[in-house]
Amino acid sequence: MLERSCYLLSMKTTRKKHPDLNELAAAIIAEATEEEKPKPEDKRNPAAVALGRLGGLKGGRARANKLTPERRKEIAQKAAKTRWKKSLNQN
Repeated sequence: MLERSCYLLSMKTTRKKHPDLNELAAAIIAEATEEEKPKPEDKRNPAAVALGRLGGLKGGRARANKLTPERRKEIAQKAAKTRWKKSLNQN
């Protein structure tokens, strides 16, 4: 008897209620007929955007070329340790 009452207490009591078919149909129609909202205008300076992208494209490769092989190895090992630490903590 005790096992059964513990089992019943541990069961989820809140179940997801399914909407009425009419409500579901109304929601589908409302979503299907909804007008697409226009995207906000991009107010950034196109020249600044291009310049920033250009620097971003050069940055990683330039940094990698400047690093010594030993330093690159240290960085890679630190990154791998961090990834493993995160995956072990999630379990």
